[in-house]
Amino acid sequence: MLGVLILAHEFGHFITAKLSGIKVNEFSLGMGPKIFGKKKGDTQYTLRAFPIGGFVAMEGEDEESDDENSYMKKPKWKRAIVLVAGAAMNLLLGLIILGVLTCNSNLIGTKVVANFKDGATSNAKLQQYDEIKKINGHRVAIDNDIIFELVRDEDGLVDFTVVRDGETVELKEVPFAMETAEDGTRSITLDFSVYGKEKTVFGVIGHAFKWTGSVIKTVWVSLIELITGKYSISELSGPVGVATAVGQASSYGWDSLFMLVAYITINLGVFNLLPFPALDGGKLALLVVELIRGKPLDPKYEGYINLAGLALLFGLMIVVTVSDVIKLF
Repeated sequence: MLGVLILAHEFGHFITAKLSGIKVNEFSLGMGPKIFGKKKGDTQYTLRAFPIGGFVAMEGEDEESDDENSYMKKPKWKRAIVLVAGAAMNLLLGLIILGVLTCNSNLIGTKVVANFKDGATSNAKLQQYDEIKKINGHRVAIDNDIIFELVRDEDGLVDFTVVRDGETVELKEVPFAMETAEDGTRSITLDFSVYGKEKTVFGVIGHAFKWTGSVIKTVWVSLIELITGKYSISELSGPVGVATAVGQASSYGWDSLFMLVAYITINLGVFNLLPFPALDGGKLALLVVELIRGKPLDPKYEGYINLAGLALLFGLMIVVTVSDVIKLF
């Protein structure tokens, strides 16, 4: 699965580089020792041992080159498109998967409260037909946002903004029961459901776009909360943890599996656009620096910056992988 997602990402870089007239020396799927290689035209296509990454090696990207078709000889806007294209392919793939899942559902979820489960506590303030607009001050665009915002709540007292009988109503401290897991973490018990509506072509397309936006928000907010210390490094997962999660999701059926795949590919797209050295976003940031300075950074120093970023990323991957393996036992 990771191989497919990485292939989509690298293909985005590859095809836009080719269309931009940039010479591509190697298109590799995987990292580490080469297993298979075949050269076609100017490009060497390789398959490497470890399916944890991939790369598109463009002429003149990391070193000076006099070739007119080298990366640095192309206009900045073309280079920017090539850098963004990998993440864009991951986001597009996520959008397509979520669109297919929406097509496969019986109804399209709304934000309108339908009914309450037995023993519900939220109906002390929430009412049937309330249309949820905000939860704890955060905008709700889709039914998926309702779950995300409630999962993040820590005390079971949730502020809602709803539309009731055509008027906007503020509901303070709507009570929810809390459950405590074996590891001591506490989470809200979702005790109501929302209405669904019939599928239409434009309804499915619109829902898929909103769902994709909701996942992007989930990834971004989770990353910020990780950086600010709400979540610990032990809650991160690498390839081993992802493989475990994929195995669990597949046991629940195809819909659960592909929903997780959509989340992972969108995660890859968002993460790669972060302005961190060695990531596409870091290279994009250096392109902005070049635009401001009027000339590119010395390739030697740019190489040092990317090497440092790559070392930090690999260090993080090692730590996370060790944590994942420990969790297995």
